[in-house]
Amino acid sequence: MNIVVLIKQVPNTAEIKIDPVTKNLIRDGVPSIINPEDKNALEEALRIKEKFGGKVTVVTMGPAQAEEALREALAMGADEAVLLSDRFFAGADTYATAKTLSAFLKTVSYDLILCGRQAIDGDTAQVGPQVANKLGIPQVTYVKYIEIDGDTVTVKRTLEDGYELIKVKMPVLLTVTKELNTPRYPTIRGIFEAYQKTIRVVTAQDLGLNPEEIGLKGSPTRVVTIITPEHQRETEILTGGTKEVVNRLAEKVLSALK
Repeated sequence: MNIVVLIKQVPNTAEIKIDPVTKNLIRDGVPSIINPEDKNALEEALRIKEKFGGKVTVVTMGPAQAEEALREALAMGADEAVLLSDRFFAGADTYATAKTLSAFLKTVSYDLILCGRQAIDGDTAQVGPQVANKLGIPQVTYVKYIEIDGDTVTVKRTLEDGYELIKVKMPVLLTVTKELNTPRYPTIRGIFEAYQKTIRVVTAQDLGLNPEEIGLKGSPTRVVTIITPEHQRETEILTGGTKEVVNRLAEKVLSALK
């Protein structure tokens, strides 16, 4: 079984700050990590490979430093790694990103494509579904359980009030949630072997993509500005008898609704 895992290197949002003057993210000194739910996708791919055999290929689009994320994925147990890197890819929104990723995926063989539900730096949850759409294959999002029987995949899709049980034929793209599993840590041997492997670098020219239709130029959306929400909260503790407190609380709620 050939499994492709789409991952993204993202800044650790726990340490991100916004420049108060420029309103841009301050990336200097902020460590980059593999997007957390992409790690869940990779972990599941490795478990499937261990059970059924096959190959796991990790793919990311980004600058040269995204190689660090691919090395970590290799250290966890992935067999191959591909970096889509080109100055023409820069500034891509979800549409242009999906176009580039799908262009590469059309050049390889796969049975299953896995990726995280969404990236913590954008929270759009759009790239996975858009890739599936461009490839013309089925997709299931928000997956928290996967079972494979032959060429059929049975999944539980998370809903607000429960889940859906869905059966789908491969090839298929699944976006997964953190409830799916707990990602493993790379071993010392895995880390050593990861740095012995060659990461394949793919450019826009390799994929035959028009520079005018990818990256910033091929993105129909633009980030105009980024702001930090201001939190203004007031706390009041009501004291007294139960009836008195309930009446005062009701008055405040009704007043706030007017």
